[in-house]
Amino acid sequence: MKSVIICGGGPESEIIDFSTWEEKETVFIGADRGTLYLLQRGITPTEAVGDFDSISAEDYEMIAKNVQKVDRYRAEKDETDIELAVGRALAYEPEQVVLTGVTGGRLDHFQSALHLLYRYQIANPAVQFLIGNQTNTISLLTPGVRRISPVARFPYISFYPFGASVKGFTLTGFKYETVDATLETGVTMFTSNEPVAEVCTISFRDGICLMVRSTDS
Repeated sequence: MKSVIICGGGPESEIIDFSTWEEKETVFIGADRGTLYLLQRGITPTEAVGDFDSISAEDYEMIAKNVQKVDRYRAEKDETDIELAVGRALAYEPEQVVLTGVTGGRLDHFQSALHLLYRYQIANPAVQFLIGNQTNTISLLTPGVRRISPVARFPYISFYPFGASVKGFTLTGFKYETVDATLETGVTMFTSNEPVAEVCTISFRDGICLMVRSTDS
């Protein structure tokens, strides 16, 4: 799977383990301070974008010296640094775009990334968009049928409506199965389910479903 990983400048402890992706099949893009996180891990991003207002002049000089393509923007702009990076990511025609370094820290930044995930997922249904950190992945599902397999490092799966209610929600192959249910805003009964079959099925007919895969460790 051709992936683009965008590394934002959130708390460094929130950055995913990049070893789970094969670098030869992955394009890395740094967003602002996230570019430093990549360089510190021995990964030279293909591009770096942002206003770079969260780093020192010396750090920016190091980025400019090591990254072949750097797009620096004014701090006064309509787009966030992550949004600029997602726009660049789509130019590579990926099958998957992963955002990391966007959780923890400021909650407004996380909300911005989450809503960005929604907008781009709706506009690009053929691309899988994810938000990831050390203990979670977040994705948005559109109506239809999806088959997933258990992932050992993320044993728990939770589901929530994103916006309007999710209708016709059916789960098979899970510890707690359900048929033709409705996910309403404010309801938490679909938290911490567990896949128990090699292939599990998620289906629904209306709405947008937020899926979180998590671990306690």
